[in-house]
Amino acid sequence: MTAIYLMSMLFGLACGQAMSFCFPTEYMMRVERKECAYCLTINTTICAGYCMTRDINGKLFLPKYALSQDVCTYRDFMYKTVEIPGCPYHVTPYFSYPVAVSCKCGKCNTDYSDCIHEAIKTNYCTKPQKSYAVGFSL
Repeated sequence: MTAIYLMSMLFGLACGQAMSFCFPTEYMMRVERKECAYCLTINTTICAGYCMTRDINGKLFLPKYALSQDVCTYRDFMYKTVEIPGCPYHVTPYFSYPVAVSCKCGKCNTDYSDCIHEAIKTNYCTKPQKSYAVGFSL
């Protein structure tokens, strides 16, 4: 009976690791610059979802780098660039942003991800909105 219980626990753990729900998700982002006349609404994809993590009981004996947990983060991504309309000539009107192609559960890389616990609510416009229609990749 113990062998069956142990095997079912191992199977459940393996399935839990394989069935993390981390994938590209549609996201609407708003971008504005104080010098420009409009706020740009961009439809893009970001990585979002659930990653299986475990809490270690021996936290006092481990270094801090060993305590980080996996998050849903980019595996493959590309950058797109759009032009914010209504900018004066002395202001660069281009804005680049990452687009998630595929995602993974792993450590958060601050080189290209915002690794904060709670997002700051800044996804709103204070100026008239324009939707992203045509952009180009650099």
